[in-house]
Amino acid sequence: MEEPFNPSPPRPRRRRVFSGLRNSFLTGIVVIAPVGLTVWLIWTVIGWVDGVVLPFVPNSYHPENIIKTVFGNDSQVRLRGLGLLFFLIFTTFVGWLAKGLLGRSLIRTAEGLVNRMPVVRSIYSGVKQIAETVFAQADRSFEKACIIEYPRKGIWAIGFISTKARGEIKRRVNGGKELMSVFVPTTPNPTSGFLLFFPAEDIMELDMSVEDAAKLVISAGLVYPNENGGLSVKNSENKDNDGKKV
Repeated sequence: MEEPFNPSPPRPRRRRVFSGLRNSFLTGIVVIAPVGLTVWLIWTVIGWVDGVVLPFVPNSYHPENIIKTVFGNDSQVRLRGLGLLFFLIFTTFVGWLAKGLLGRSLIRTAEGLVNRMPVVRSIYSGVKQIAETVFAQADRSFEKACIIEYPRKGIWAIGFISTKARGEIKRRVNGGKELMSVFVPTTPNPTSGFLLFFPAEDIMELDMSVEDAAKLVISAGLVYPNENGGLSVKNSENKDNDGKKV
């Protein structure tokens, strides 16, 4: 009796080829996307700054007009970045001027006038506070990454040590003993979180850098720093000691 016809199974080699092409394509996206988005963002920001600043620059100083003057009207060149350059020079000059006695006097006079305007006063004070918070250069960087028991004993959370508690908080809490201010970020957005005060003995400092700890928070625990200082991605497939799937 003849055996029924059994169709030959699909070739595993073809599946491996398509799987390899797909993995290569995804890897290419991972490599190209950050570079492309970064270049696009920088190019867009430079163009936006040029569009805002260049109308205040005399036409004789525009690079296109300078090139036309030197090489003739037939020369057509579109350059970006001149507005950004003028902005950097102007901002540096204003900052240098504000450090002097004359600049401080002018700023106090201008702020006195602004404080007399009801609506403008609120907008100016809010923008000034945000600018001072974002661009202040002193005591604004996290010192170390740490791990603390939060929100209760037995549950651990990543935190960033900011500074030692001072003033009224130090006097009123923990009997005046040393307190550390710790920022506990949320996942996957580490820019929001909670400011908590812990006794120094309850904080466990980590050897990993602040950048590696931030990557661990952003990735929701998928990217861990390894012992060699790099980063390792957690694999969801369990493997035995020989590297085989189990």
